[in-house]
Amino acid sequence: MKKIYAILVIALLATNLSFGQTILKADPMHSKLTFTVEHFGISDVFGLFQKFDVTVTSSKPDFSDAVFELSTDLASINTEVKMRDDDLRSPHFFDVEKYPLMTFKSTSIKKDGKDRYKLTGNLTMHGVTKPVTMDLWYRGTMLDQMSKKQRYGFQLAGTLNRYDFNIGPSYPEIAISNLVRIKADGEFIK
Repeated sequence: MKKIYAILVIALLATNLSFGQTILKADPMHSKLTFTVEHFGISDVFGLFQKFDVTVTSSKPDFSDAVFELSTDLASINTEVKMRDDDLRSPHFFDVEKYPLMTFKSTSIKKDGKDRYKLTGNLTMHGVTKPVTMDLWYRGTMLDQMSKKQRYGFQLAGTLNRYDFNIGPSYPEIAISNLVRIKADGEFIK
């Protein structure tokens, strides 16, 4: 009898914890994960990752308690220059054979204005995990008239230091800035 009671209590708690929770997945056709880095201090090199998954989990309608999880296939990097992309995949930079994924999981979210937040979490790439804080903008929700699904918009922006993750340590900052600007725009659906 005690076992049945315990099972019922656990089931009831699990139901209450998941009730009202929103789980969103990025729509890959309407989402981008991009970066820019200065080259010789006179121009910016632009790139993106073509394969990534993002999940947002929240129980509040304003997403003020949201948890963001990202997994990126680093081999999908694209700067529109094959020789550079191959070098970025090599042991000189990302070493995708050894470290194929970049992951992020948020640990806190703090309000920073209307629909704006500071999103902090653990970023892992090249075998290194570090806490990072990025700017998050919740751009709103709208009903897609074609699919009849709600779409949720988010934009993430911030700057990372590639040296913190041992990315391209043999390339001096004068050639390639150590600071990499990140921008992610996403549409999400339930």
